[in-house]
Amino acid sequence: MEDTKYILEAKGIDKSFSGVTVLKGAELCIIPGELHALMGENGAGKSTLMKIIMGIYTKDAGTVTLDGKDTDFKSARDALDAGISMIHQELSPIPEMTVAENVFLGREQKKFKGLPFVDKKELNRMTQELLEEFGLSEFIKPDMKMKDLNIAQIQMMEIIKAISYNSKVVIMDEPTSSLSEKETETLFRIIANLKEKKIGIIYISHRMEEVFELSDRVSVLRDGQFIGCVNTKEASREELINMMVGRELEGGYPHNTAEKGDVVLELKNFTRKGVFENVNLSVHAGEILGMAGLVGAGRSEVMRALVGYDHLDSGEIILEGKNITIKHPKDAVRNHIIMASEDRKELGLVLCRSIKENVSLQNFDKLANASFINKGTERKLADDYTKQMATKMNGIEDMVSSLSGGNQQKVVLAKCLLSDPKVLIMDEPTRGIDVGAKAAIYNIMIELAKRGIAIIMISSELPELIGMSDRVMVMSGGKVTGVLEGEEAASQQKIMNLAFGGK
Repeated sequence: MEDTKYILEAKGIDKSFSGVTVLKGAELCIIPGELHALMGENGAGKSTLMKIIMGIYTKDAGTVTLDGKDTDFKSARDALDAGISMIHQELSPIPEMTVAENVFLGREQKKFKGLPFVDKKELNRMTQELLEEFGLSEFIKPDMKMKDLNIAQIQMMEIIKAISYNSKVVIMDEPTSSLSEKETETLFRIIANLKEKKIGIIYISHRMEEVFELSDRVSVLRDGQFIGCVNTKEASREELINMMVGRELEGGYPHNTAEKGDVVLELKNFTRKGVFENVNLSVHAGEILGMAGLVGAGRSEVMRALVGYDHLDSGEIILEGKNITIKHPKDAVRNHIIMASEDRKELGLVLCRSIKENVSLQNFDKLANASFINKGTERKLADDYTKQMATKMNGIEDMVSSLSGGNQQKVVLAKCLLSDPKVLIMDEPTRGIDVGAKAAIYNIMIELAKRGIAIIMISSELPELIGMSDRVMVMSGGKVTGVLEGEEAASQQKIMNLAFGGK
């Protein structure tokens, strides 16, 4: 392989954010006409490496070469002009524009030279050629508005848009996450077409079956470091999983010694069409139930539906032996089912308000007299609960935006505890916070379990899940693939096998 001429090569890539190392010596090399899968756990650094290649992030060290020449892209536009395009997992079309306008946005053909008039007829013609080339013209027309396409069709148009740049390298980030089986087959035909044209493809996916079906080689990142590159034909599922998770468990997780009580919450046949199906779970008083799964597995979506953030098609919620109905987040709060969202800045906190006001959110019934907030009670409770969380602050009048990520998370927990939870859902409770703050959050969780609170923890960090959970429920593709307890729950390999849809 030493004599192979790589179309794209990244070597020795380092990247840190605010002193936290995200990539250390990462590398990737792409041969013309190959599909190169990039794998790793959530948080392994895959997306950061791609954003460096695309010029979205600047690297701290290392080199990126395209066609043997060093590149130093300052923006995604530079990368596109040089011949690298990316299909992002998060779609961002302009709904009111047509398909043709979206595909050629920023590259419009002018009707008259030097005048700002777009030649829509030419845009439609070029888009129609692309649609016909890739077998999509039967369902999608150039003059259709993007808002009239379904999510899978939008995904296909993002793929077409990336291809339309006549790229030498196309990066695909979870491209089948929104596609049906038939649409996935269409994508695979497109991929075969690209490979025939000697276009290099970087394919990021958690779906092991796709990786083995499509890829020529697989590179693995773990904790921001390059672990290895293998020929797919010579690799096994077990080998790739071991490359992704093959590390010793990190110590320092406190053991949950809380006495387990009765079942507090039970979900039966929870279903939201196209998102998750027939999910059943139960959690006891004093128990920490971990939820494992890869991106798109449906873990957060089940919990969001439980607390009324999202619509539920069918299923039962049984709280302390009684069926309840939750249509809105306030219904969940009223029933003492409280969720600390993974996105604390969007759903957990109001950053432009004080710590005191944030703790008060969703708890006005405890603070109000005749519809007016009792300021003295508000101050006392906010002070008490933030001190319980050992929040580092000057005082409760500080803006919550002034706190570190770990202390912001403690404010979220203070707000949740003021609601007297019977069930506390913690979605990625330690995401983006340092080791010391993580340890503090873990100790808080243990104390809450000792109070008899049933805790459901969603986490993408396997050591955290294994270290903190009494049982681990694993999801894949919107379905529960297994529940592990005891020694089984302490096996990274078993969890990852289930997360990839195994048995």
